[in-house]
Amino acid sequence: MRGHLATWANTVVAGAFAAGISITMPAAADDTIKVGVLHSLSGTMAISETTLKDTMLFLIEEQNKKGGLLGKKLEAVVVDPASDWPLFAEKARQLIEQDKVAAVFGCWTSSSRKSVLPVFEELNGLLFYPVQYEGEESQRNVFYTGAAPNQQAIPAVDYLMSEDGGSVKRWVLAGTDYVYPQTTNKILKAYLESKGVAGEDIMVNYTPFGHSDWQTIVSDIKKFGSAGKKTAVVSTINGDANVPFYKELGNQGVKAEDIPVVAFSVGEEELAGLDTTPLVGHLAAWNYFQSVDAPANAEFIDAWKAYTKNDKRVTNDPMEAHVIGFNMWVKAVEKAATTDPDAVIDAIVGVSVPNLTGGFSTMMPNHHITKPVLIGEIQADGQFETVWETPGLVVGDEWSDYLPDSKSLIADWRAPMSCGNFNVATGKCGGKAGTTN
Repeated sequence: MRGHLATWANTVVAGAFAAGISITMPAAADDTIKVGVLHSLSGTMAISETTLKDTMLFLIEEQNKKGGLLGKKLEAVVVDPASDWPLFAEKARQLIEQDKVAAVFGCWTSSSRKSVLPVFEELNGLLFYPVQYEGEESQRNVFYTGAAPNQQAIPAVDYLMSEDGGSVKRWVLAGTDYVYPQTTNKILKAYLESKGVAGEDIMVNYTPFGHSDWQTIVSDIKKFGSAGKKTAVVSTINGDANVPFYKELGNQGVKAEDIPVVAFSVGEEELAGLDTTPLVGHLAAWNYFQSVDAPANAEFIDAWKAYTKNDKRVTNDPMEAHVIGFNMWVKAVEKAATTDPDAVIDAIVGVSVPNLTGGFSTMMPNHHITKPVLIGEIQADGQFETVWETPGLVVGDEWSDYLPDSKSLIADWRAPMSCGNFNVATGKCGGKAGTTN
C-alpha cells in the first residue's frame, strides 16, 4: 500500500458511545470474553499509558451496556509491564496462555511492541497497537491503529517547510534513544535530503528514557538555530522526559516564533502536568485532538468525563486509536461470529468504524488504518488549535518510500499473498531479513 489515499468523509456519526440496553449476564467463564490490557502503570511510560488502560476499561464497560459481544460479557484482564520491555513479552504470554484473552490492546514504545511480536506470532494472538510508530513492519497478528511516518512525521516536516509553517531550513531531530526515534529520524533525514537539505543543516540528538538535565542540550539547540536560517525541532522524545525538556525550553526563552518544536509524542495528557504558558505556539502532529469540533468527539468527551467522574480528564490521540481499534475488533468478531484469531484476521480487513474527527477509519490489507493528519498549536489551556490538516484520509504506509531497503516492499495479509514484506522487484515474500511474514 503505497503513498497517500485521500477520500472525503461525508458522514458525521453521532451517538457512537450512547449507552445501549443494559443486560445482566452470568459471570461464569464460558459466558465471558476476556480482553487483555497491556499498558505500563508504573515507570517512565506510566505518564502516557495509564490513561490508555482507563480507556480500555471504559470501552469494555460501554460495550457491555450494549449487551456485550456474541451474547457474552466482556471482561478486562489488566497487567502492568512497568515500562520494562522484556516484561511486556512475559505479560503478553501470560495474557494469551494463562488468561486466555481473545485480543490484547496495548504497548506504547516500539521497544515494547518489538518485545511482544514473537509471542503473538508464536501463540497466534491479536495485538491492537494504538501509538504512532516508525513503520518498517507489518505483522499478521498486529493491527497498527496509530500513525505510520507518512501519517505524522512526514506531513509535519512538509508543513514546517511550507510558507505557512515558517519555511524551515535547519532541523534538529531530537529523540529518546530507542528504535522509534532512531528509525523515524533515519526516514526523516533521508526525506529532508531528498528535498535538498544539506547534512550540515540537520542535527540529531538522542537522550535516554527519563532524561532530566536538558540545560546543555537546549543551549546547543539555541546555538544551532542561530546560524541565520529558520530552525525547527522535530521531537520524538517519549514519556516523562518531556516534562523537564519543555520546562527547560521555557527557562531558556526558546519561543515558538524563534525555534518551533513539533512533537510526535506529546499530547493533551502530557501537557496536563505542565505550565503551558511559555509553550504556546509550539506544535504537535497527531491524527486527533480533543479540540476537534465534531459531534462524535463531543459525545465521546462527555461520556469519558462521566465515566472518570473527573471533568478535568483530557482525551488524546492514542485514546482515539484504541476507540477505533476496539470497535474494529468488535465489528470483525461479529462479522466472523467468533473470536478465533484466524477468523478475525480474515474478517477485519476492510472493516470501517467511526473515528472521532467526524468520519470513518478503515482497516487496510497491510493492517494499518486510514487517518486524517492534523498539526496543532499548543494553547495556554493545554489544548491544541488545529492550524493545518489533510483534506481527507491518509493510508498508513508500512514500508518507507525513502529507505533503499524498504521502497520495494508492500504488505497484504489477504489470501493468496498473505505477506508482510512482499518485494515487488523480485516478486517474492520475505524481501527484508528479520521481518515476520
